[in-house]
Amino acid sequence: MSDAFKLMRIPFSVFLMPVYWFALSASTSFNPVKAVWVFLILHVLVYPASNGYNSYYDKDEGSIGGLKHPPKVTQKLFWLVLLFDSLAILCSFLFISLEFTSGIFIYLLVSKAYSYDKIRLKKYPFLSTLVVIIFQGFFTFVVVQLGCEVTPAQIMQRTNLIFALVSTLFLCGSYPLTQVYQHHEDAQRGDRTLSLYLGIKGTFLFSAVSLLVGASLLIWNYLVTGQMINIYIFLLCTGPVLFIFSSWFWQVNKDARAANFENTMRMNKVSSVSLSLAFILMLYFTR
Repeated sequence: MSDAFKLMRIPFSVFLMPVYWFALSASTSFNPVKAVWVFLILHVLVYPASNGYNSYYDKDEGSIGGLKHPPKVTQKLFWLVLLFDSLAILCSFLFISLEFTSGIFIYLLVSKAYSYDKIRLKKYPFLSTLVVIIFQGFFTFVVVQLGCEVTPAQIMQRTNLIFALVSTLFLCGSYPLTQVYQHHEDAQRGDRTLSLYLGIKGTFLFSAVSLLVGASLLIWNYLVTGQMINIYIFLLCTGPVLFIFSSWFWQVNKDARAANFENTMRMNKVSSVSLSLAFILMLYFTR
Protein backbone atom coordinates (compact mmCIF):
# COMPACT_ATOMS: atom_id res chain seq x y z
CA MET A 1 0.00 0.00 0.00
CA SER A 2 2.93 2.37 0.63
CA ASP A 3 3.88 2.18 -3.06
CA ALA A 4 0.32 3.10 -4.02
CA PHE A 5 0.46 6.15 -1.73
CA LYS A 6 3.74 7.20 -3.33
CA LEU A 7 2.10 7.13 -6.74
CA MET A 8 -0.63 9.48 -5.51
CA ARG A 9 2.18 12.06 -5.27
CA ILE A 10 0.48 14.23 -2.66
CA PRO A 11 3.51 16.58 -2.30
CA PHE A 12 3.32 17.19 -6.06
CA SER A 13 0.05 19.07 -5.44
CA VAL A 14 2.17 22.04 -4.36
CA PHE A 15 2.78 22.73 -8.05
CA LEU A 16 -0.93 23.48 -8.51
CA MET A 17 -1.29 25.72 -5.43
CA PRO A 18 -0.84 29.06 -7.28
CA VAL A 19 -4.31 28.83 -8.86
CA TYR A 20 -5.91 28.46 -5.43
CA TRP A 21 -4.06 31.44 -3.92
CA PHE A 22 -4.65 33.47 -7.09
CA ALA A 23 -8.41 32.87 -6.88
CA LEU A 24 -8.47 34.01 -3.24
CA SER A 25 -6.27 37.06 -3.87
CA ALA A 26 -8.66 38.18 -6.62
CA SER A 27 -11.67 37.95 -4.27
CA THR A 28 -12.80 40.96 -2.25
CA SER A 29 -14.32 38.67 0.38
CA PHE A 30 -14.65 34.94 1.07
CA ASN A 31 -15.46 32.46 3.83
CA PRO A 32 -12.14 31.57 5.56
CA VAL A 33 -13.39 28.27 7.03
CA LYS A 34 -14.63 27.06 3.68
CA ALA A 35 -11.40 28.30 2.08
CA VAL A 36 -9.50 25.85 4.31
CA TRP A 37 -11.80 23.00 3.30
CA VAL A 38 -11.46 23.87 -0.38
CA PHE A 39 -7.67 23.83 -0.04
CA LEU A 40 -7.65 20.42 1.64
CA ILE A 41 -10.14 18.85 -0.78
CA LEU A 42 -8.20 20.01 -3.81
CA HIS A 43 -4.62 19.43 -2.69
CA VAL A 44 -5.00 16.36 -0.47
CA LEU A 45 -7.75 14.50 -2.33
CA VAL A 46 -8.57 15.72 -5.85
CA TYR A 47 -5.12 16.35 -7.31
CA PRO A 48 -3.57 13.19 -5.80
CA ALA A 49 -6.51 11.14 -7.13
CA SER A 50 -5.82 12.51 -10.61
CA ASN A 51 -2.09 11.78 -10.24
CA GLY A 52 -2.76 8.22 -9.09
CA TYR A 53 -5.22 7.50 -11.90
CA ASN A 54 -2.74 8.82 -14.46
CA SER A 55 -0.01 6.59 -13.00
CA TYR A 56 -2.37 3.58 -13.00
CA TYR A 57 -2.85 3.78 -16.76
CA ASP A 58 0.60 5.08 -17.73
CA LYS A 59 2.55 2.51 -15.68
CA ASP A 60 5.63 4.69 -16.03
CA GLU A 61 9.02 3.08 -15.64
CA GLY A 62 10.95 6.34 -15.95
CA SER A 63 10.75 9.51 -13.85
CA ILE A 64 7.38 11.22 -13.40
CA GLY A 65 6.42 14.49 -11.75
CA GLY A 66 7.48 14.31 -8.11
CA LEU A 67 9.03 10.81 -8.35
CA LYS A 68 12.36 10.10 -9.96
CA HIS A 69 11.98 6.33 -9.47
CA PRO A 70 8.25 5.47 -9.38
CA PRO A 71 7.29 2.11 -7.83
CA LYS A 72 5.47 -0.58 -9.78
CA VAL A 73 1.74 -0.04 -10.29
CA THR A 74 -0.64 -2.54 -8.67
CA GLN A 75 -4.42 -2.89 -8.35
CA LYS A 76 -4.16 -1.30 -4.90
CA LEU A 77 -3.53 2.04 -6.60
CA PHE A 78 -6.86 1.86 -8.44
CA TRP A 79 -8.81 1.27 -5.20
CA LEU A 80 -6.90 4.05 -3.46
CA VAL A 81 -7.84 6.43 -6.26
CA LEU A 82 -11.51 5.50 -5.88
CA LEU A 83 -11.25 6.11 -2.12
CA PHE A 84 -9.77 9.57 -2.66
CA ASP A 85 -12.41 10.37 -5.30
CA SER A 86 -15.20 9.32 -2.93
CA LEU A 87 -13.77 11.33 -0.04
CA ALA A 88 -13.40 14.39 -2.26
CA ILE A 89 -17.06 14.21 -3.31
CA LEU A 90 -18.29 13.45 0.22
CA CYS A 91 -16.29 16.25 1.88
CA SER A 92 -17.33 18.71 -0.82
CA PHE A 93 -21.00 17.92 -0.23
CA LEU A 94 -20.81 17.88 3.58
CA PHE A 95 -18.58 20.89 4.16
CA ILE A 96 -18.93 23.16 1.12
CA SER A 97 -21.94 23.14 -1.21
CA LEU A 98 -23.75 21.22 -3.92
CA GLU A 99 -22.42 23.65 -6.55
CA PHE A 100 -18.83 23.10 -5.46
CA THR A 101 -19.40 19.33 -5.36
CA SER A 102 -20.64 19.47 -8.96
CA GLY A 103 -17.49 21.31 -10.00
CA ILE A 104 -15.27 18.76 -8.27
CA PHE A 105 -17.22 15.88 -9.86
CA ILE A 106 -16.74 17.39 -13.33
CA TYR A 107 -13.03 17.93 -12.68
CA LEU A 108 -12.57 14.31 -11.59
CA LEU A 109 -14.38 13.02 -14.68
CA VAL A 110 -12.26 15.14 -17.02
CA SER A 111 -9.04 14.05 -15.31
CA LYS A 112 -10.07 10.41 -15.83
CA ALA A 113 -10.74 11.04 -19.53
CA TYR A 114 -7.21 12.40 -19.81
CA SER A 115 -5.69 9.03 -18.85
CA TYR A 116 -8.37 6.35 -19.38
CA ASP A 117 -7.20 4.01 -22.15
CA LYS A 118 -10.56 3.97 -23.99
CA ILE A 119 -10.56 7.79 -24.30
CA ARG A 120 -6.96 8.82 -23.56
CA LEU A 121 -7.07 12.55 -24.28
CA LYS A 122 -3.35 12.50 -23.57
CA LYS A 123 -2.80 11.05 -27.06
CA TYR A 124 -3.95 14.29 -28.69
CA PRO A 125 -1.44 17.14 -28.23
CA PHE A 126 -3.70 20.14 -28.73
CA LEU A 127 -6.92 18.75 -27.26
CA SER A 128 -5.20 17.43 -24.12
CA THR A 129 -3.36 20.72 -23.59
CA LEU A 130 -6.57 22.71 -24.03
CA VAL A 131 -8.42 20.49 -21.55
CA VAL A 132 -5.64 20.65 -18.94
CA ILE A 133 -5.08 24.41 -19.07
CA ILE A 134 -8.81 25.19 -18.98
CA PHE A 135 -9.73 22.79 -16.17
CA GLN A 136 -6.62 23.29 -14.04
CA GLY A 137 -6.71 27.03 -14.74
CA PHE A 138 -9.94 28.92 -15.48
CA PHE A 139 -12.31 26.20 -14.26
CA THR A 140 -10.47 25.57 -10.98
CA PHE A 141 -10.11 29.32 -10.38
CA VAL A 142 -13.88 29.74 -10.56
CA VAL A 143 -14.64 26.58 -8.57
CA VAL A 144 -12.32 27.73 -5.75
CA GLN A 145 -14.15 31.05 -5.54
CA LEU A 146 -17.51 29.28 -5.67
CA GLY A 147 -16.49 26.99 -2.82
CA CYS A 148 -15.24 29.90 -0.72
CA GLU A 149 -18.61 31.67 -1.04
CA VAL A 150 -17.46 34.47 -3.31
CA THR A 151 -20.67 35.99 -4.66
CA PRO A 152 -21.75 35.01 -8.18
CA ALA A 153 -21.84 38.71 -9.09
CA GLN A 154 -18.17 39.09 -8.25
CA ILE A 155 -17.19 35.84 -9.95
CA MET A 156 -18.82 37.03 -13.17
CA GLN A 157 -17.19 40.46 -13.14
CA ARG A 158 -15.12 41.13 -16.24
CA THR A 159 -11.91 41.79 -14.30
CA ASN A 160 -12.30 38.57 -12.31
CA LEU A 161 -12.85 36.53 -15.47
CA ILE A 162 -9.69 38.08 -16.91
CA PHE A 163 -7.80 36.90 -13.84
CA ALA A 164 -9.25 33.41 -14.41
CA LEU A 165 -8.03 33.59 -18.02
CA VAL A 166 -4.56 34.57 -16.77
CA SER A 167 -4.45 31.40 -14.67
CA THR A 168 -5.09 29.39 -17.84
CA LEU A 169 -2.34 31.25 -19.71
CA PHE A 170 0.11 30.51 -16.90
CA LEU A 171 -0.84 26.82 -17.12
CA CYS A 172 -0.39 27.02 -20.88
CA GLY A 173 3.18 28.14 -20.25
CA SER A 174 4.07 25.69 -17.50
CA TYR A 175 2.25 22.52 -18.59
CA PRO A 176 4.34 21.71 -21.72
CA LEU A 177 7.52 22.14 -19.66
CA THR A 178 6.43 19.27 -17.41
CA GLN A 179 6.50 16.98 -20.47
CA VAL A 180 9.88 18.03 -21.85
CA TYR A 181 11.90 15.21 -20.26
CA GLN A 182 9.40 12.45 -21.12
CA HIS A 183 9.56 12.54 -24.92
CA HIS A 184 10.99 9.03 -25.29
CA GLU A 185 8.53 7.33 -22.93
CA ASP A 186 5.52 9.26 -24.28
CA ALA A 187 6.45 8.32 -27.85
CA GLN A 188 6.75 4.64 -26.86
CA ARG A 189 3.19 4.72 -25.43
CA GLY A 190 1.83 6.53 -28.47
CA ASP A 191 1.07 9.71 -26.53
CA ARG A 192 1.72 12.62 -28.88
CA THR A 193 2.06 15.33 -26.22
CA LEU A 194 2.33 19.00 -27.11
CA SER A 195 5.96 19.10 -25.96
CA LEU A 196 6.80 16.11 -28.15
CA TYR A 197 5.05 17.81 -31.07
CA LEU A 198 6.91 21.10 -30.55
CA GLY A 199 10.31 19.61 -29.76
CA ILE A 200 12.49 20.69 -26.86
CA LYS A 201 13.40 24.20 -28.05
CA GLY A 202 9.92 24.73 -29.46
CA THR A 203 8.47 23.86 -26.04
CA PHE A 204 10.58 26.53 -24.36
CA LEU A 205 9.64 29.16 -26.93
CA PHE A 206 5.93 28.28 -26.66
CA SER A 207 6.08 28.44 -22.87
CA ALA A 208 7.95 31.75 -22.92
CA VAL A 209 5.31 33.36 -25.15
CA SER A 210 2.40 31.97 -23.08
CA LEU A 211 3.93 33.13 -19.80
CA LEU A 212 4.72 36.57 -21.23
CA VAL A 213 1.17 37.03 -22.51
CA GLY A 214 -0.25 35.86 -19.19
CA ALA A 215 2.01 38.16 -17.15
CA SER A 216 1.24 41.13 -19.40
CA LEU A 217 -2.51 40.59 -19.12
CA LEU A 218 -2.21 40.21 -15.34
CA ILE A 219 -0.26 43.46 -14.97
CA TRP A 220 -2.67 45.28 -17.26
CA ASN A 221 -5.65 44.04 -15.21
CA TYR A 222 -3.99 45.19 -11.99
CA LEU A 223 -3.36 48.59 -13.60
CA VAL A 224 -6.95 49.14 -14.68
CA THR A 225 -8.24 48.07 -11.26
CA GLY A 226 -5.80 50.34 -9.42
CA GLN A 227 -3.88 47.53 -7.70
CA MET A 228 -0.38 48.92 -8.09
CA ILE A 229 1.00 47.16 -5.01
CA ASN A 230 0.07 43.81 -6.57
CA ILE A 231 2.19 44.64 -9.62
CA TYR A 232 5.23 45.29 -7.44
CA ILE A 233 4.66 42.09 -5.48
CA PHE A 234 4.24 40.04 -8.65
CA LEU A 235 7.39 41.41 -10.30
CA LEU A 236 9.45 40.97 -7.14
CA CYS A 237 8.33 37.41 -6.43
CA THR A 238 8.60 36.14 -10.00
CA GLY A 239 12.13 37.41 -10.53
CA PRO A 240 13.57 33.98 -9.58
CA VAL A 241 11.24 32.30 -12.08
CA LEU A 242 12.57 34.44 -14.92
CA PHE A 243 16.15 33.73 -13.86
CA ILE A 244 15.70 29.94 -13.60
CA PHE A 245 13.75 29.73 -16.86
CA SER A 246 16.34 31.80 -18.78
CA SER A 247 19.26 29.85 -17.32
CA TRP A 248 17.61 26.52 -18.14
CA PHE A 249 16.79 27.59 -21.69
CA TRP A 250 20.42 28.67 -22.16
CA GLN A 251 21.61 25.25 -20.93
CA VAL A 252 19.19 23.42 -23.23
CA ASN A 253 20.41 25.43 -26.21
CA LYS A 254 23.93 24.20 -25.46
CA ASP A 255 22.95 20.61 -24.63
CA ALA A 256 19.47 19.10 -25.09
CA ARG A 257 20.21 16.66 -22.25
CA ALA A 258 19.64 19.58 -19.85
CA ALA A 259 15.91 19.05 -20.49
CA ASN A 260 15.89 16.40 -17.76
CA PHE A 261 13.86 15.44 -14.70
CA GLU A 262 15.99 17.36 -12.19
CA ASN A 263 15.82 20.66 -14.07
CA THR A 264 12.11 20.25 -14.74
CA MET A 265 11.36 19.69 -11.06
CA ARG A 266 13.53 22.66 -10.09
CA MET A 267 11.63 24.87 -12.52
CA ASN A 268 8.28 23.62 -11.20
CA LYS A 269 9.27 24.15 -7.58
CA VAL A 270 10.60 27.67 -8.10
CA SER A 271 7.65 28.82 -10.21
CA SER A 272 4.96 27.32 -7.94
CA VAL A 273 6.51 28.62 -4.73
CA SER A 274 7.19 32.07 -6.22
CA LEU A 275 3.68 32.48 -7.59
CA SER A 276 2.04 31.13 -4.43
CA LEU A 277 4.12 33.54 -2.34
CA ALA A 278 3.14 36.44 -4.59
CA PHE A 279 -0.59 35.77 -4.26
CA ILE A 280 -0.36 35.09 -0.52
CA LEU A 281 1.39 38.45 -0.04
CA MET A 282 -1.32 40.11 -2.12
CA LEU A 283 -3.92 38.56 0.16
CA TYR A 284 -2.08 39.86 3.22
CA PHE A 285 -1.44 43.41 2.03
CA THR A 286 -4.84 44.03 0.44
CA ARG A 287 -6.98 42.83 3.36
